[in-house]
Amino acid sequence: MSLHFHWFLPTYGDSRNLMAGGHGSTISGSNRPADLKYLKQLAHAAEQNHFEAVLTPTGLWCEDAWLSTAALIDSTETLAFLVALRPGLISPLLQAQMAATFQWHSGGRLLLNVVTGGESSEQRAFGDYLTKEQRYARCGEYLDVSRRLWTSPDPVSYDGEYVKLENARVVRRPEPAPPVFFGGSSPAAGDVAAKYADTYLTWGEPPAQVAQKLDWVRGLASAQGRELTYGVRLHVIARDTSEEAWAEANRLLRGLDPEAVRNAQANLARSESDGQRRMRELHGGGKAFDEAADARSLEIHPGLWSGVGLVRGGAGTALVGSHDEVADLIAEYAALGLDHFILSGYPHLEEAYHFGEGVRPALARRGLIDAETAGGVQSLGGAFLPALTPASS
Repeated sequence: MSLHFHWFLPTYGDSRNLMAGGHGSTISGSNRPADLKYLKQLAHAAEQNHFEAVLTPTGLWCEDAWLSTAALIDSTETLAFLVALRPGLISPLLQAQMAATFQWHSGGRLLLNVVTGGESSEQRAFGDYLTKEQRYARCGEYLDVSRRLWTSPDPVSYDGEYVKLENARVVRRPEPAPPVFFGGSSPAAGDVAAKYADTYLTWGEPPAQVAQKLDWVRGLASAQGRELTYGVRLHVIARDTSEEAWAEANRLLRGLDPEAVRNAQANLARSESDGQRRMRELHGGGKAFDEAADARSLEIHPGLWSGVGLVRGGAGTALVGSHDEVADLIAEYAALGLDHFILSGYPHLEEAYHFGEGVRPALARRGLIDAETAGGVQSLGGAFLPALTPASS
């Protein structure tokens, strides 16, 4: 068994403290601008610590994911880029050409994280006025035609409800076709994942809840005659001892402004995302912060901390503990069938080394990663690039 570990590229900036916002609202709290020099530092740190890819976000609150990652191709060697893609904001053919160009120049290091768009207010800022249900329907058509464009030697015509094109083709098809990572907790999201995703992603809920969600998606995929791989998005605070890790969680908690927590929770309460609702429920929509005596008060499963989600939209939980404790919790999640772990920390640069130098050896001792593997996209082989089910005609 060899798990896949990925890091995060905060194109909105970085900080030693928890940053507020995201998921449709402005990010605040950055004191490290995400200029190209710093992004290169982060990419090098991820590569040196054997992360296979870096996830790059999309939204009003960050820099463009495609341009940011393209600028890092030449300064990295093995690191892959899990680039956020919002279906519908650009044409499927243009996106297919961009993917092909990226694969050509990077030597096949592009992965795609499909972000359907959970907030209508943010979508409207981009000129998209579809409802949530319509966005998922469009997303399915978009991924269907994208796969055809990536793989068909013949021109592609498509006449869907939302996607229409005639005699479209990509002259240099991407090699390989970029794997599609996809997350979502609503029924519409599950349907799209089952039909078109290669890897289904969930946010870091307690293991029992994650198990239920994976069983749900497995059932949907099986009904389509498909098998997916599965991943989880988490933050991490790993130190030599448990006491040091929880002391750091306490420092992050003490740095939160109660007004910032209230504002963040008010914004996130308006979210249309089922996944965001589930994140908020883990800390009672901020109520747990008002009652928290210390960081441990926000521990929702041994070693799983909900404090990040007090101010940050999206993934709101962190693995907290000694290197061995974090490795044990990863093993617990892996036993559910999770293959991919997309991690981050504050600050991202330093935390990459805490994980790489401390947790990776603990994972190797447990047989969860290959101790001899240097990491990077070349080491992934067929286990990472799943067999793709052709889209039905």
